[in-house]
Amino acid sequence: MTKANTPPSAISKSISQHLQSVRKARGLSLDKTAQLTGVSKAMLGQIERGESSPTIATLWKIATGLECSFSSFLSDDDVELSSQHAEHKFANDINVTIKTLFPFNAATQFEMFELCLKNSHEQHSSAHQIGVTEHIHVLQGKLGVLQGGQWQEYKAQEQCILRADQPHGYRDEEGETRFIVVIHYPH
Repeated sequence: MTKANTPPSAISKSISQHLQSVRKARGLSLDKTAQLTGVSKAMLGQIERGESSPTIATLWKIATGLECSFSSFLSDDDVELSSQHAEHKFANDINVTIKTLFPFNAATQFEMFELCLKNSHEQHSSAHQIGVTEHIHVLQGKLGVLQGGQWQEYKAQEQCILRADQPHGYRDEEGETRFIVVIHYPH
């Protein structure tokens, strides 16, 4: 949570601005947005005002409920593509960093990230929109992937395709694991 006397981080500001923009463009109240996303009205208001920084799981709920790409919340439209390669750190998820490699492209329906999990961190995600898949390639370490209630391990240079339209998760199995995720949204 961002303290009231501390200015919001760049990522919190980007999330805040994008959430407000999408909500207002669609004519959604905070109540309706809460219904669509499963995130409380109070939390959504705090995020919009820059008073709270969402966890990665909460941000996924917001993106899924509003049928937006995850990367759209991490990038500033005024920022050049090359500067989007900075690692994004979330105040509430200190053992996770996300680097946007390619933001969502409407023509291809793909976006691409590099994630790093540390200290045996386990990251759970609720189901995304129907038909969403995640193509995963492990760069370093050992990654546990939860799908269909079962964990499976993947070592460096191994890959898998995850059905992300059901609850799923990732787990660092070696102290630090880096992997690439290419997310495909159906048309």
